Amino acid sequence: MLQPQPISPQGPAFSPLIMGYWRLMAWEMTPQQRVSFIEHHLSLGITTVDHADIYGDYRCEAAFGEALKLAPDLRDRLQIVTKCGIATRAKPEHQIGHYNTDKAHILQSAENSLRHFATDRLDLLLIHRPDPLMNADAVAEAFLELHQSGKVLHFGVSNFTPAQFALLQSRLPFTLVTNQVEISPIQQNVMLDGTLDHCQQLRLRPMAWSCLGGGELFHDPHYQPLREELEKVRLETGAASLAQVVYAWVLALPSQPLPIIGSGNVDRVSEAVAALRIQLDRQQWFRIRKAALGYDVP
Repeated sequence: MLQPQPISPQGPAFSPLIMGYWRLMAWEMTPQQRVSFIEHHLSLGITTVDHADIYGDYRCEAAFGEALKLAPDLRDRLQIVTKCGIATRAKPEHQIGHYNTDKAHILQSAENSLRHFATDRLDLLLIHRPDPLMNADAVAEAFLELHQSGKVLHFGVSNFTPAQFALLQSRLPFTLVTNQVEISPIQQNVMLDGTLDHCQQLRLRPMAWSCLGGGELFHDPHYQPLREELEKVRLETGAASLAQVVYAWVLALPSQPLPIIGSGNVDRVSEAVAALRIQLDRQQWFRIRKAALGYDVP
């Protein structure tokens, strides 16, 4: 079974794979089925769950909380991650989608999440996206208030550049523990723009979202050359699926990302766990890179 590992020098211990719940409402599970699903991934050692206030048009947190109310013992076996800072038109008062990192919004969002999850603390709260109107002092004030009250144990960011990360960190007396970013063969920007280098510099492990490209990697005709190369590597490594090879490719990065699994299918979750046993050599890794980008190294 997987064992939780520290994600930064002053950070919490998370499972090496994270269960993502942004599609929870599409899985059409009853509350009791959600309990069973949570118990299944816990049995595999996936103890960390990823949420955001806006997921499922603001419904996923509460739906997950229904399961925790049915089985209260689950809460102490989980690390709950959630995010705030985006306002979508799913709420009628939002005439336009926008970012909101005002202090009052962060505090209210955290309170809403605590109520939805029926818990007294969040293990990690992330700012969901960079906000061009973000006042770093105001965000820091909100984080400090939530930390001092014990309502949020750790803080981080999502989709931030190194400079944006450093700005917010400069206002805080404690360390931000992660940056959740998109990493996949078809989305390699953070490997080249300094984001993952920054994570290595700080010895913090990024959380990796959309490792499978939202499914496009397996269905879009544009990525047929990539699928063909993944199949060759699958046969060479004995992997059970192309998805396993992709997870292994992400896991090979030296910043040690924590891939977020986005499927509600128990077999696919188990399959993802098995990817931790697959080792790619350097040439296999670069063959996948080339097939995804369409060109070799300079």
